[in-house]
Amino acid sequence: MRSLELAKKNFREVWRDPLALGITIGLPVVLLLVLQAFGEFEQVFTPTSLTPGIVLFGFVMLMFSAAMTLSRDRESALFARLLTAPVRATDFIAAYSLPYLSVAIIQGLALFAIGAFLGLEIDGSVGLVVLIIFVVAILYIGLGMIMGSLLPLAPLSGAYAVVLLLTIFGGAWMDLEAIGGVFQSVGNALPFAHALDAARDVMIDGVGFAVVAADFYWVLGYTVVVVALALVLFKRKMLE
Repeated sequence: MRSLELAKKNFREVWRDPLALGITIGLPVVLLLVLQAFGEFEQVFTPTSLTPGIVLFGFVMLMFSAAMTLSRDRESALFARLLTAPVRATDFIAAYSLPYLSVAIIQGLALFAIGAFLGLEIDGSVGLVVLIIFVVAILYIGLGMIMGSLLPLAPLSGAYAVVLLLTIFGGAWMDLEAIGGVFQSVGNALPFAHALDAARDVMIDGVGFAVVAADFYWVLGYTVVVVALALVLFKRKMLE
């Protein structure tokens, strides 16, 4: 019951802050509009290719917001009282994740709607694209839970910057193969490039799940590990 109350509190905080919501949803839209203007010069900046990368950029912002909320609340008296209740770590993580997952859904829908207006086309399965993006959203929010469980507020901006750079250099709006070298090797080892490759292959080439299965399972594996790690780390914090 107390975890339900915590989830309600987090939903209210997220959805009653129009300025933060406007920035979180609006900034990626503006970035999409600006970068796609260069589409005639660079293939990666076309609406179909660029939109998934901007969606991931938006998820990085959500990750940061989720991490800040959890990190701030860990220092509050309310949170200390909640930790004395017989509530599992999974309940706490769910209470902090679900509000941001709802924002991720709205954010993704808004970006794909703008992308469609600009000329985005999906030649493959829309459901498969949605599945890929949904799993990636959980991955980023899970990263936010890890950061919020481990770090106080001050260092969070540095962790945010690292994930943002890894997302950008993972192919969000630059060609990873064109960069090559260490950046390509690191990008291919992380889940972000695989998520983008899978989404773009379905959208642009119209391929089925069998073709993108390796990329999808790579992302899914990272997501499972990240969520499990978030639960373990948070449980350790509860016991401290």
